[in-house]
Amino acid sequence: MKSTLYTIPTLRSSKVLARSLWQLQPDVVHASLTLSPLDFLLPEICEELNLPLVATFHPPFDRKLRNITSGTQHLAYQLYAPFLANYDSSIVFSQIQSDILVRLGVPESRVAVIPNGVDAQKYSPGPSNLKQEFEAERIFVYQGRIAPEKNVEALLKAWKQSEMGPGCKLLMVGTGPLASSLKMFYGPEQGVIWLGFIADEQRRIEILRGADVFILPSLVEGLSLSLLEAMACGVACIATDAGADGEVLEAGAGVILNTNRVTSQLRTLLPLFRDHPEMAVLLGQKARRRVLERYTLSRNISQVERLYAKILQQRQIPLTGT
Repeated sequence: MKSTLYTIPTLRSSKVLARSLWQLQPDVVHASLTLSPLDFLLPEICEELNLPLVATFHPPFDRKLRNITSGTQHLAYQLYAPFLANYDSSIVFSQIQSDILVRLGVPESRVAVIPNGVDAQKYSPGPSNLKQEFEAERIFVYQGRIAPEKNVEALLKAWKQSEMGPGCKLLMVGTGPLASSLKMFYGPEQGVIWLGFIADEQRRIEILRGADVFILPSLVEGLSLSLLEAMACGVACIATDAGADGEVLEAGAGVILNTNRVTSQLRTLLPLFRDHPEMAVLLGQKARRRVLERYTLSRNISQVERLYAKILQQRQIPLTGT
């Protein structure tokens, strides 16, 4: 049984998991932590079975604790830190997350910074009929959950106040608890197009390829895969410095917003990108280069494989099949 915040296992889950691991005898157990009680039992289970244990730990956060949402998210780090110290290694997406865990008592040697990665061949610049489809000269895109922590109303307010004109469209890709209420106030008359959740990956790629600017106004983040996908497609990106997103866009790879003044900052930026399309082209090229340098899927996989090998070597366990 799952919720958006918490995974609740059945009472028998830990026994079933322990028995399955005993039967499988994997070289390494790699758990993506989901705010479940099992996360806290895994170190004990794996220790009894003498199995190396790696976690991917990715709760969203705001590095500066500037809002109530970010404070709540930091509680997850405080809750997990004592248990992560018992994992062989915990993968986080950014140096900022690593620093938080180390400050909370997790040994630095047990934290590995391995960012998300995208398939940069699949997510790449290419042809798109998006502008013809929506009869637009400029297309701005948000892709993600329509939820409070994503701060989408700040973007919508800025868009409405900026009076972007009939040639500009804001495509909202995704769904969530705020979607129905926001649609009542922001719609086609302001150039806002609600596309809902799009399962077709090729359609999402077509949207990104046809976009001029991608905007992510989140209050908290981990490392947004949607942001990396947009960057890989050569789209100019504007995002808050929540989580690791600011780290991704640093040194000119995009525009970084402060989470406290998103609407006012976007009111300035949106007309600039409308009136100066060359800015979007230049930033899109820089965004693509940044992904190729740091955030490809192949790089991510190689780093994870090296981590596995290092852990097995430390335990002096030969990798199966070698």
